[in-house]
Amino acid sequence: MFSDEIKKYSWANTTAAIAAKTAADVERALVKQHLDDDDFMALISPAAAPYLEYMAQRARQITQKRFGKVISMYIPLYVSNACTNSCVYCGFNIHNKFARLTLSPEQIKAECEAIRSLAPFENLLIVTGEHPQKAGVDYLAQTLDICRPFFNNLTIEVMPLAAEDYEKLTHHGLNGVVCFQETYNGNRYGIYHPAGMKANYQWRLDGFDRMGLAGVHKIGMGVLIGLEDWRTDITMMARHLRYLRRNYWKTRFSVNFPRMRPSEGHFQPNVVMSDRELAQATWAFRLFDNDVDISYSTRERPEFRNHMATLGVTSMSAGSKTDPGGYAVCPQSLEQFAVSDERSPREVAEAIRAEGYDVVWKDWDKIYD
Repeated sequence: MFSDEIKKYSWANTTAAIAAKTAADVERALVKQHLDDDDFMALISPAAAPYLEYMAQRARQITQKRFGKVISMYIPLYVSNACTNSCVYCGFNIHNKFARLTLSPEQIKAECEAIRSLAPFENLLIVTGEHPQKAGVDYLAQTLDICRPFFNNLTIEVMPLAAEDYEKLTHHGLNGVVCFQETYNGNRYGIYHPAGMKANYQWRLDGFDRMGLAGVHKIGMGVLIGLEDWRTDITMMARHLRYLRRNYWKTRFSVNFPRMRPSEGHFQPNVVMSDRELAQATWAFRLFDNDVDISYSTRERPEFRNHMATLGVTSMSAGSKTDPGGYAVCPQSLEQFAVSDERSPREVAEAIRAEGYDVVWKDWDKIYD
């Protein structure tokens, strides 16, 4: 399990190693075909700042070679904001006083119909708070069954599950799982997750192994930018990705770097990442792993997303509502976080096409199921 692997790496030593990188280290990494984590640290270090234009062009070339000039579109469907956790930065925190909503089967179907009226989405991300009684495995299985006739590709972002539960859900149409470790700083993880299921750092960290063991087709990873030093956190995620590729080589992978946005908890980020730094992290990841799907959500500004669509990003959400029932049932319920890109899916698609890229709403036809 990765909880054993990560013990090889010191957070403090990794932070110091990144800070110590020089221009020579960056130049050495930029001419290599296969990068190790030491090269990755050079590319996200402050020493790489003068080389960002070159990194951007390399990222564009690699992405076009591996993925073509396309952006894959997806949309989230929040089905429950019930949660047992006390995450200090999240709007779904159990201590936030608001009416919780868990959608019924009829409401889930109505949301699916509303999403289909927005654009021809085939990639659906189903999201819940972490509440085993309100949104447990049986509820998730039922939700997948309801959504499957509407969408070809179903991904969940829910509480970490046991391997047998992930395997069970694959029989209900599950294609992928997204899980955000939030931070790999085990010594400070508990500060942000003081109570609830999410307080178990090791259970969350090893959840990705359980996904791989269950044969999940695609695994999505991410750290929440704003908690700890972003360079160290992203380096730990790069190491985690490389470990997962070694052990679950049949699986596809994606990464995301969500920057903290306002929420009901009014948590102020400890770390602020600029657009330039987010671009640097994106390009470093593309050079480190040529085949990983890099995803941007509607947390980011429209102009920035338009630009990055040509420079390494391969998938984007659009038209997102982060509150249960936000598309049709109950648009006034509490959202998990505020979105920054409020354009409609068709407006996002038009902007991407204006950049010379094609928009892909699905990965395959039903005839191949």
